[in-house]
Amino acid sequence: MEVNGVTLFTRRVGAGPLVAVLHGGPGAHHDYLLPQYDLLARRRELFYYDQRGGGRSPVPRETPVGWREHAADLEEIRLALGLERLTVLGYSWGGLLAVLYFLEHPQRVERLALVSPASVTAEYRREFDRRFAERMNAPEIVQAREELRASGLRERDPAAYRRRAFELSVAGYFHNVADVKNLTAFRVTGRTHEAVWASLGEYDLRPQLRQYPSRFPIPPSLVVHGTYDPIPIESSRDLAALLRADFMELPAGHCPHVEATDEFVRVLDNFLPRS
Repeated sequence: MEVNGVTLFTRRVGAGPLVAVLHGGPGAHHDYLLPQYDLLARRRELFYYDQRGGGRSPVPRETPVGWREHAADLEEIRLALGLERLTVLGYSWGGLLAVLYFLEHPQRVERLALVSPASVTAEYRREFDRRFAERMNAPEIVQAREELRASGLRERDPAAYRRRAFELSVAGYFHNVADVKNLTAFRVTGRTHEAVWASLGEYDLRPQLRQYPSRFPIPPSLVVHGTYDPIPIESSRDLAALLRADFMELPAGHCPHVEATDEFVRVLDNFLPRS
C-alpha cells in the first residue's frame, strides 16, 4: 500500500468488521504477533501492516520515521480503506501509537484496544529500561548466554544458534522464560527505533488525555497488561483511567498473546467488533 510516499507491507485475514493491528518496536514488524493474533480473526477482519522503517516496509535513510509520520500513515490507511472511523488494536509501542493517533484524530477512532502498551510517559519508560536491564542480568539468563557461547552451536547449527540467541535477547520480557520458545522471532530496525523515541522526547501524554473528555467523546477502550510485564503496570492503570477504559490484568509478562493465549483471545474477542 502506498502511503505518504512510502510503500507499506500489508496483510489481511478474516472477514467482518475491520480491526487495524499495530505491532510494537518501534522498528519491528507484524510477524511476531503471529500465529496467536490470527486467532482473533473470527467474525472480523484483521488488517496488519509493517510500519514505515521496519520489516518489509523499508525506507531510505533520509525518510523521517518519527511518531508524527507513523500517526499520519495510519490516518492515510484509514482513508485508503474508506472507513469513517478505525477500530485500533495496538501492542506495546503499537499501543502508544494508537493513543497518539487518537490524540491527533480523536473523531476517527471507533474503538481502542491496547495490549501491553508502551509507557505513557518518558519517566515510566526509564523505569521500564531499568527493570528490563535488571531482568537481563538475572543469574539464570547470564548463565544461559555463557552456556550458549561455549556450546559450539554457532558452528554446528547456525540456525539453531540464531534462534537460541534471539530467545535469550528477549527473555527479560517474559515471566516464565520457557515461554519464549513460542514467540516468533523478529528484528528491530535500530534507526527507526531510535528516531521514534527521539521524536517523543520528554513526553507525557497524560495532560492531553485529561483534556479530551470535555472536547470529544472518548471511544470505548480496553487496556490489557501483564502482571509481570517490565513496563510498569501503573502506566497502563493511568492510561486506562484517563481513557475511562476497561482494565484487564493477565498472568503474563510483556507478551500475553504468547504467555496467556487463551485469556488473551477471550478478553480481546469479547471487546472487538464482530459480525
